[in-house]
Amino acid sequence: MLGARTMFRNEMLCFLSYDDEHHRVALIHAPGHSPGKPETAGVDHVAFTYGTLDDLLHTYERLKRHGMQPVWTINHGPTTSLYYLDPEGVKVELQVDNFSSPEELDAWFRSGDFAANPIGVEFDPEVLLARHRAETAQRQPPLAA
Repeated sequence: MLGARTMFRNEMLCFLSYDDEHHRVALIHAPGHSPGKPETAGVDHVAFTYGTLDDLLHTYERLKRHGMQPVWTINHGPTTSLYYLDPEGVKVELQVDNFSSPEELDAWFRSGDFAANPIGVEFDPEVLLARHRAETAQRQPPLAA
């Protein structure tokens, strides 16, 4: 239907893509998982990719000012992701790619690291924001006097 190719597959999940993205569709086999609310029609989440980590963290700060906090923050390997819940309980994933090219990502998938931990590592978004600000400040040229 999509003309997609398999980017990664194991017993738990399968990533499919029809372009240069690491995945456009994720199929998950989760034994014992109970279906979601009927109004979600089987959709677990919808993902939106940002161009840079700076863009993602700017959105995190903006949403936080409006009282919106992510329900899950995780570095999946291919992406750094913030998950929010919409009013109907469907997750919205805001993400940024961690690799600069499809070739780098493909090499990482083949390395076995993703197969060893296909879910990823959770993180505190405030810690990531502080670290990113510090690294950005170090890269800035000094202001002229």
